[in-house]
Amino acid sequence: MTQLNNGITLFFSLLVEAMPFLLLGVIFSSALLLFVDEQKLLGMIPKNVVLAALAGSLIGFMFPVCECGNVPVARRLLTKGAPTAVAIGFLLAAPTVNPIVFWATWIAFREQPEIVFLRVGFTLIIATTIAIIFSTQADLRPFLQESLTRVMGDSAAATEPGEPLVSPLLSSGTFLMQSQGQVLQLSAPAATVMAQVATAPPSLSIRLRMMMDNMVLELRELGAVLVIGSAIAAFVQVAIPREVILGLGQGPVTSILAMMALAWVVSICSTVDSFFALSFASTFTSGALLAFLVFGPMIDLKNISLLLTVFKGRAILYLFVLAAQLTFLLTLVMNLYAG
Repeated sequence: MTQLNNGITLFFSLLVEAMPFLLLGVIFSSALLLFVDEQKLLGMIPKNVVLAALAGSLIGFMFPVCECGNVPVARRLLTKGAPTAVAIGFLLAAPTVNPIVFWATWIAFREQPEIVFLRVGFTLIIATTIAIIFSTQADLRPFLQESLTRVMGDSAAATEPGEPLVSPLLSSGTFLMQSQGQVLQLSAPAATVMAQVATAPPSLSIRLRMMMDNMVLELRELGAVLVIGSAIAAFVQVAIPREVILGLGQGPVTSILAMMALAWVVSICSTVDSFFALSFASTFTSGALLAFLVFGPMIDLKNISLLLTVFKGRAILYLFVLAAQLTFLLTLVMNLYAG
């Protein structure tokens, strides 16, 4: 009974902590859809793959979202036609490389400022590297969920000469809420919206209406999988005693592996994870603390369910393995150098 109570408490704590940031991400996603000119946005992106990956990794300073809120924004970037390097860079870096998390980490580790700056630096290196690797795939669609590729396909088809411009919003909300070949329409009058979008930019009132409709759709969609992911994370935390993981953290190698495993299991939000890591500062190496702070926001147990709204399983596996390897190598070098 005690374990059950603990599991329920952990579940609701994860959910309550993550939901505001998911809402923030959905707001930014909807604003990006309706208030940002996609041609101007794409025109500002560097053509060089390395610079595009770095630019995507730095967008988090303009879209300060946690790992629960970066998924809808990254998905919207893909549907807008942003390069793969930009979307992947943003997806991995935004939860850490943003002013809110930087400030929280500084408050927690103000006695160790190197942790703050190395967290940002390591995250940029890892996110940029993985974004470059994924950009070598000429067509990313085999790695994406079919629901997302249909949205992208509808958007691309609408740009053909002689065809009316179709808002990708009209085929939004495609995960869990529709079956194969069926499209969930918005509550806004579709004919009116289609006519106005095809002839001229929608008015502010219509854009706000569409923004609210899109927010409702994405909250229903992503909120459902967030609940599932939080439940799994809470179950794992109760089933596997934390002492088992912490008992491995005695050396420069095992301490990093233990903290990476802990970061994956506890699935704590990046805006508060620095305070959680601070409690281990006296017993774990600096490299292990950085492994927790860098790896957790990129790939954690709770976030996998959200990533499944964008990527297929093998793509998430590639993200997980690459992020884990690069995090381990960088933090191991730090441990060896500090030792």
